[in-house]
Amino acid sequence: MTSIENPFGQVLVALVTPMTIDGEIDWDGVEQHMDDVIARGADSIVVSGTTGETSTLTDAEKIRLVEVGKSVAAGRAKIIQGGPSNETAHAIQLVKQSEAAGADGIMAVTPYYNKPTQAGVLTHFRMVANATDLPMILYDIPGRSGIPIKYETIMRLAKHPNVLAVKDAKGNFAEASRVMNQTSLLYFAGDDANALPELSIGAAGLIGVTANIAPGPYRTMIDAVNRGDLTMATEQHRLLEPLVRATMTHVPGTVSTKYILHGLGRIASPRVRLPLVGPEEWEAAQIEDEIALVHGLEGVDVTNFRPDRNAAAGGALPKIAGTTR
Repeated sequence: MTSIENPFGQVLVALVTPMTIDGEIDWDGVEQHMDDVIARGADSIVVSGTTGETSTLTDAEKIRLVEVGKSVAAGRAKIIQGGPSNETAHAIQLVKQSEAAGADGIMAVTPYYNKPTQAGVLTHFRMVANATDLPMILYDIPGRSGIPIKYETIMRLAKHPNVLAVKDAKGNFAEASRVMNQTSLLYFAGDDANALPELSIGAAGLIGVTANIAPGPYRTMIDAVNRGDLTMATEQHRLLEPLVRATMTHVPGTVSTKYILHGLGRIASPRVRLPLVGPEEWEAAQIEDEIALVHGLEGVDVTNFRPDRNAAAGGALPKIAGTTR
């Protein structure tokens, strides 16, 4: 097994897409949020992924997010396109357009809803990887796609020169260890609550939702892991736990992250696009109760948390519908 250089870094933020109250992208807010997470320790930003509301973005918006990201990052961080489709032809098109726009990498999700066999999954990923010279991350998230990327399929995909990594939201650490032992694939924790456990078995880093709010503590955690300081890494894990719970357990992560960022004054609106909607009263109360338990986190001062349930209520219909192709 030959080790490979990690082109992505270790702290990757699955970026939310800030929007105006009417559901249009707040491009000034996007630039500000990108700059903020980079300044706070992000190595890479994944744009227009699940957290970025890929299902309701147009292709033009997905490409512009890459372009804006490259401009804001200015070499300080990598920009990864997270929006390839469950339709192979569409995914290939987006990958080519993203590469032309300057993307540094691709994160391609398992085809969702249509639930292909593993032969179909293998063919889909191979064709997407063949369409670009960019390094690619496989996104294994059976909870959303309806199917896993099985061990045997991952092993076959590991032979492709452009397939370098896996975002692991499957939670099977035994399988992850097996793949890391037998291939040079880089693993990234794809479940915020499991970031430290997966790092402890050899993961290269994380692709996190909560990192929109607190990239600094994840930077500290990973730096501690790198130098073998389990005590410090565990302390960051413990401090992050109530924030991860607030972000990931009550409503979709996109919704809660925008609600929290808005309450902290870091984005102008918590608006999401339909069919996502803001938290209902009881869900907002749960999020707020968890936030009240957060303390000692670098860059997260919850004494200034001012949630606005009215601003978050409902969802928006943008002027232009998201495109399938």
